[in-house]
Amino acid sequence: MRKDNRTNNQLRPVKFTPNFTDYAEGSVLIEMGQTRVLCNASIEERVPAWLEGSGGGWLTAEYGLLPRSTHQRISRKRSNESSRSKEIERLIGRSLRTAIKFDKLGARTIIVDCDVIQADGGTRTASITGGYVAMALALQELINQGKVPPEVLRMSVAAISVGVVNDEHLLDMCYEEDSAADVDFNVVMTDSGGFIEVQGTAEGQPFAHDTLLSLLDLARHGIEQLLVAQAKVLGEKLV
Repeated sequence: MRKDNRTNNQLRPVKFTPNFTDYAEGSVLIEMGQTRVLCNASIEERVPAWLEGSGGGWLTAEYGLLPRSTHQRISRKRSNESSRSKEIERLIGRSLRTAIKFDKLGARTIIVDCDVIQADGGTRTASITGGYVAMALALQELINQGKVPPEVLRMSVAAISVGVVNDEHLLDMCYEEDSAADVDFNVVMTDSGGFIEVQGTAEGQPFAHDTLLSLLDLARHGIEQLLVAQAKVLGEKLV
């Protein structure tokens, strides 16, 4: 058993609170254990200059840690401009763009803001999983208004972390586990079982092929549960 009494292949408690803010077209607070991320999806009736006239839309993401989301205060400016934040923003954007048919979106841009309220590991994967829900809620508003067809959203997307700590393969690592991991992976998948992105690194010693396959299977196990949780909250809100 782990520090929080989970088995190695068990997710932390997952909770979605949709419509957490009043003004965004789509909004959700995702909680995975002690990690909490507020995801807001905004829709703008314009596209980047390089897409003007194409008839298609775009999605971009922003990510940041609020100053006291961690044990020590983070400078607001440094958090928003760090290379880590930019890399995570690109990951969130790539992941969520996979889910959209941009030719059906029209000349619109979806901006997904992921603000970490409290960080205890897995903030980037929680941002993707919650960001998908916020985006789906925002798109449903356009569907309800008859501005885009239902098929604008073509698949579901979720993400999770996995790793190896003291030769144990762990799902959904908290910060303490993540900081001690010998191998650390972030995995993004769709509801059809396809992989969008796999980020994996070893600390000190390289990992074996069998370890890679085992961690991918463990990630799939967790993501399947997250996809069910997403569908449940969206089903309840979109009925």
